[in-house]
Amino acid sequence: MRAAVYFLAAARVVSSLVPLSTAQQSRSRFLSSSAAAFFASGLVLASDSESCSAKTMAEGSNPRYIDRELEMKYAEDKKGNPRTRGMLVRRFTGDSTPYSFPVNPIRLVKEWPDEPPFKPEDFFRADEIDDGSFYAVPRLVYHIDEPAVASLTQYYRNNIPAGSSILDICSSWISHYPLEFPDTMKRISATGMNKLELMYNDQLTDYQAKNLNVDPTLPYDDNTFNVVTCVVSIDYLISPIQVLQEVNRVLKPGGKVIISQSNRCFPSKAIAMWLQMNDLQHLELINGYLKYAGGFKDIKAFDITATDPGNRYNDPMFIVQAEKA
Repeated sequence: MRAAVYFLAAARVVSSLVPLSTAQQSRSRFLSSSAAAFFASGLVLASDSESCSAKTMAEGSNPRYIDRELEMKYAEDKKGNPRTRGMLVRRFTGDSTPYSFPVNPIRLVKEWPDEPPFKPEDFFRADEIDDGSFYAVPRLVYHIDEPAVASLTQYYRNNIPAGSSILDICSSWISHYPLEFPDTMKRISATGMNKLELMYNDQLTDYQAKNLNVDPTLPYDDNTFNVVTCVVSIDYLISPIQVLQEVNRVLKPGGKVIISQSNRCFPSKAIAMWLQMNDLQHLELINGYLKYAGGFKDIKAFDITATDPGNRYNDPMFIVQAEKA
């Protein structure tokens, strides 16, 4: 008998508020649990600068959602025949939505000292259990809402040239790239914690499961990629400077890193100092990481939060990007 779980686009995850230590105000909501159901087998699957609007594909040229049925093998019977279960998932394409996508520059003003000021405890996490165990069960869900996904997709479309070789680090079953990227890009590679999630990412040319908190080196040659992306994941890295040094190594001269960030996370896995910061401080921190990693120039930050015509709340989305010097 087959079991299927349908993830509706409107489904929201349970979230909690975490207070800021530097201001008497509530922190934005964090993702604390998934809408995914467990199968019996245990598988689950501020800037005042002028804004500019991103170009989007014509309304209706791509579907807004793509529904896919994924099949997972969870056991074998006594004769060795595979036993499988089906799972229906919905993908946000980022197209044909009612949202608009302003791109507002943000000034990064923090003066960082010559040497990193971070203490070991800044990178402590509430849950120090092996990340491999935490991410062992595939989570075929979204960790940001549809407007945030769409804004990132449109940003990629307008800022990653055709023919590029792309690496998505800390990746999963989705990379938020536009639908046409597998056809227009030379290569799309990925590293991520869960091999099954990467296997279901149909935009990838190749992938390698990799825990960057155990070994921050990237399994690629020098000067390989034109663009490296990292989506809402840098807050989980306990060696972010070393990882960004690796990003710089695998980028081609003039290549670009695009780090995107919202205000959602697994608070038990995010590093301690991240949880004590607001959105702008997060961007300044990423800027600091890039400076200490070395080899980057032209570091810029943007607020690309989508605008909802109904003025409903949606997750913010921010970009910090830099070019390999």
